[in-house]
Parts: sequence; C-alpha cells; structure tokens
Amino acid sequence: MKIIAIILILFYHSISYTQNNSQLCSISKIQNSDMLNKLSNINYPGDQNIDVTYYKLDMNISYEEKLIEGSVTISGKSKLANLSNVQIDLNNVFSIKSVQSDNNNLPYEFSDNRLNITLDKTYVLDEEFSINIAYSGTPQDSDPQSFGSFIFGTHNDEPIIWTLSEPYGASDWWPCKDTPADKADSSDVWVTADELFVTVSNGVLVDEINNGNGTKTYKWKNSYPIAQYLISLAMTNYEIYRNDFEYETGKFLPVMHYNYPENITDNRLEDLDKTNEMLELFTNLFGEYPFLNEKYGHAEFSWSGGMEHQTISSMGRFDEGIVAHELAHQWFGDKITCKDWQHIWLNEGFATYSEALWIENKYGKEAYDQQIEFEMNGHPDYPWWSYAKQAEGSIYVKDITSVNEIFSGSRSYAKGAVVLHMLRKVMGDELFFEAIKSYSLNPTLEYDVAVTEDFQNICENVLGQNLDYFFSQWIYGENYPKYSVDWNTSEWAENQSVAVIINQNQNTVPLFFSMPIDLKFISNFGDTTITVFNNQLSQYFNFVLENKPNQLIFDPGNWILKDMVNVTDIEKVRKDLPSAFSLSQNYPNPFNPTTTIKYSIPLLLKDNSSQLMNVKVIVYDILGKTVNTLVNEKKAAGNYTVNFDGSKLSNGIYYYRLIVDNYADTKKMILIK
Repeated sequence: MKIIAIILILFYHSISYTQNNSQLCSISKIQNSDMLNKLSNINYPGDQNIDVTYYKLDMNISYEEKLIEGSVTISGKSKLANLSNVQIDLNNVFSIKSVQSDNNNLPYEFSDNRLNITLDKTYVLDEEFSINIAYSGTPQDSDPQSFGSFIFGTHNDEPIIWTLSEPYGASDWWPCKDTPADKADSSDVWVTADELFVTVSNGVLVDEINNGNGTKTYKWKNSYPIAQYLISLAMTNYEIYRNDFEYETGKFLPVMHYNYPENITDNRLEDLDKTNEMLELFTNLFGEYPFLNEKYGHAEFSWSGGMEHQTISSMGRFDEGIVAHELAHQWFGDKITCKDWQHIWLNEGFATYSEALWIENKYGKEAYDQQIEFEMNGHPDYPWWSYAKQAEGSIYVKDITSVNEIFSGSRSYAKGAVVLHMLRKVMGDELFFEAIKSYSLNPTLEYDVAVTEDFQNICENVLGQNLDYFFSQWIYGENYPKYSVDWNTSEWAENQSVAVIINQNQNTVPLFFSMPIDLKFISNFGDTTITVFNNQLSQYFNFVLENKPNQLIFDPGNWILKDMVNVTDIEKVRKDLPSAFSLSQNYPNPFNPTTTIKYSIPLLLKDNSSQLMNVKVIVYDILGKTVNTLVNEKKAAGNYTVNFDGSKLSNGIYYYRLIVDNYADTKKMILIK
C-alpha cells in the first residue's frame, strides 16, 4: 500500500504542477506586453528593404542610475537594387548620440519610435552594409512593477536586471528590426556593469573581464540564427548549478542553471536535473538539440512565468511543466520561429503539447490523457485555467494589435496543443512523430521562420494524403464540433446490423467538422471499435457485427475536441418517438392573440437517409401571403411545439403549413380579438 500511495502522490504531482506552466506564460506575457503602451509598431513588419545578418549589442548599464549607454552594430544586405536609407526600430525614450558607418556620421531622423537613416551610398541588391547606432537613456519599462521589456528590479534585496522582449519589446531597449520574420545569422552581447552582477545572455561566454574599476564586462557570442525578441539579458548575483547532458558517448552539452542563491534547495536541484531527462526525450522526438555548440540553461528572474530566450530560458519558477515548455521552445520557437504573430501557435501550441509528451513519457498514458482533458475542458481545481473550449475566433490570430489575442491561453496555447493531439490520431503515432521530426529537421525551415502551411505540407508529404480539411477547420476555422448520435440494432437480411447516425450542430466556419471518429461497440461477448470518417452535417453509417452491442461509446480515446449532446440507443426510445408525420389543430382556436401549434416528425432509418430533416412551419393569410415563418431549420425525429403571436395581425382566418422534405400539411385557424 505504501508503494501505491507513493505512486499516486507522484502521479498527482505530475498532473498538478503542470497547471502553472504555459498558462502562467500566457497570462504573464499578456501582462508584460499590455504595459508597453507602445502599439504603433504592431502592424509594422520592419524595414522590408533589408535583410539583417548580424547584431552586436555593446552596453554600459548603470543599475543605480537606471541607465543604458551603448551602441548597437547592425549588419545586413540590401533587398533592393538601389537601397539608400533604412528604418530601424527604437523607443523614443532614448537619445541618439551618433549613427555611423565606417566611422563616418550618417544623417538620420528619429520620431515615432523609428530611426530613419540615410546610408553613406546607394547599395545594390544583396550588397552588404553595416551601421553603428550609439544611444543612451532609461528604458521605458524600468519600473519593477510594470512587467516590462527591460526591468531594474530586486530579489531578496539584491539588484537584478532582466529583459523580456516578446512580442514587441526588443526595440524598447535596443535598436533593431523588430519583427520575427528577419532572423540575424548571429549576434554578440557585451555588457559592462557593476562587478556584483553575473551577466547571462545567449550563446557562449567568450570573455569575462574585470575592468579594475568596480565593473566587469561579459562578452556573449551566439553563432546561430536568432530572432530579435529572443536576444536577452539577465543579471544579478547568480549562483551557477551545472549538470551537463551527454548527447553522445563522450560528448556533452553544457547545461547551466543560474539561480538566486537563496533558492538553491534540494527540491530546486531535483527539478533542474529533470532538464537532462527532457533533453533526452525531446532529442529522440524532435532531433538533436538545436544549439549543441553552445549551451542550454535557465536564468532565474522576477516574473511568474517563463520565456524561451535562445539557449538560456528566463524562468520565474522551475516546475516540470514550465521547464519542459521552455525547453521545447528551443526547437519550436527558437530554431524554427513563427514568421509572424498570426502563426504564434507554431511556437506556443507545440511547446504546450510537448508538456503533455513529457508527462506521457514520465508518468504514462493515463497521465497524458488527463493532461489533454485539462487542455480541452479546464481543470476543476484551477478556475482561472484557460482551456481550448473557451477559445474564441481562429487559432490563426487575426488581430495582432491585441497582445491578449496573440497570447490567448485558450487559443494559442491550449487549443494549439489539442490540435496536435488530434493530428496525432489522424496520422497515427508513427507518421505523426515522423512529421514532427521532419518539420524540426527540414533544411529549408530549420534556423529560419515558418507559417502553418509549411508544417501542413510536411505532414501531407509524410502521410501521403491531403490534410487541407484538417488545417482549414482547426487553424483557420472557429469553435469545435457538437455531436449527437443515434444508433440502433435490428435484423437486416441474414446479418446482425447496427445503424448509426452522427449529427452535428451547425457551425459557422466551418459549417461542420470533418474528422475520423472511433465508435466502440460494447457487447456481452467482446468489444469492437470501428473508425468512420464523418464529413457531413448529418451522416448515416451501417455496420455488420458478430455480436449485438448493448452500448456505443463515441470517441472512446477522447481524440476530438467536442461536446456530446447525446448518444441515443434508438431501440430504447423508439416507442417514445412518433411513427408518422402529423400536424395538430392549434389550441386555442379561435385564439386571441396567441396560440400553440404542435407537430410530429417520425424516425426514419433507411440507407442514405438523414435523421435531420428540413422543417418549415409557415403562417399565411387568406390570400396566400406569408405573414410569419415560425420554423425554418433542420430537426431530428420528435414531437415539437411552437407558439404563434397574432397581436399585430387583423382579425380573420389564417392558415399554417408544416413542410418536411416531401411531406406537407395545412390547417386553418381563426384570430378574434
């Protein structure tokens, strides 16, 4: 019993910790960026006339003065035949000290958070240029309570400086082309600050210089392509815990954890050590860690969530879920970056689903299923939990002027993860994971940017089938299917036959959802599962089974994001359904001014028939003119009642007519006021 209890405790822990990971990332990123009050760049995709190839940030940072004095070198190529000026994004809170190329001053204009620079000459297509921008100022979001893109804060009365630039915050602290679509080929970050700071950034530490004047300079070099929002700083009195990952026999990836000294505990070290297990799992699933020549690590910062800065995730907590989430981003978000924020699910949906894959690997299929259930329907112990059924609008983000829309926990995170769960069923495990790895290792996408269609094309190539129906409805469509199922058993010829009708509530976009669906028939002599492809609003299926089933379970594996209106055994309710069409006399009649009309629709089960039928109930005057349409929709078999209000009509004789497909009946009623 003790062993069982321990297992249950571990299982509960595996489920409960996860509730504070991607959800907190979503909530915190929304808090972060909603504080920016700088939305003028949101629909601005950066200067489309240049291709940035390199950034070098060289900064002197004063914690006491809350001041940055620095320079940024930007190298790039012309995308025009005659490039003569460039636009660089930078928050207007800064002052420009100089703009130079080859030590020659360049003319510039600086307004509306854009630096318009006239180059030293006209550059032809693909010709390289380099500019250096010297600037100084206090970042707009230096208030530690603002959750901003550059923070001067404290922990345990110790100073800390940290950054978080996603989605529009990079230009709040350094000049750049502020769009994820243009990744630099490499970057350097040099920081000089008080010697008490241990400064952490992307890539490898190539030099640490004691300047002899109470300051230190840290020089970090990143040799991989990088998006502007993934360049980061984290600076405080870190204590380093290192536990390298052996990715091949005798070959090790440095795994560096930068912790607040006061938080180094046995529990923290236990959580950090799981990073190596996750690295092994994700390497097997997604391909080798994308930045093997540099490092992976965590830098603790004073924020409730996490941020997947390339090679060094910034972390506000170290639960398993958030560690798995940010690590998975190194493949999905950092190595392959969404080209624009409309496709953010390629970052966040993949990272959130990777949490479930970690749970499945560590704690088993039952734990995975429970995690997916939480992503679909919410968690009963966490009322704030965002889940897929709450999602409004398409996963494709139509309004990127709203950071709430970009980082919607229900849509970009939870529903994005559930889409991958559903795709896994559509493709099957073997081909699904082959497609995920092929996407990660695709030579035209790796270390570059992607949109949904890039991932879709890879999945289609692996599966050998068109998946447009799947991606169009789940990424560009809205909502999710709401099913009702009628089924019965009866003798058909010499075989035992089961008839099943799957109905969907009509949606808007798409009108209905097309999905493969498992139907599990339970009998006293064994169970049978049959997969059907449901691609109609109302669809009839007929199966021949060896044993008569007594129960039908719809989608037993919970592979579809859905609501079930009902699963009805028709044989059990047949006696309660009408056997023929009928239209009753309204009551009361004569009426003043309202009356009730009843009608019945019988149950029809024939090959190619539809349980949902087109039903109209129309009221006419004595001249045959329509005065009211009481019903005009698809309805299933049953007895129905509809009320008619004649308060706006004149006294006299009226007719009401029931039309159901090829059936019609008419009756007379009298209005007397």
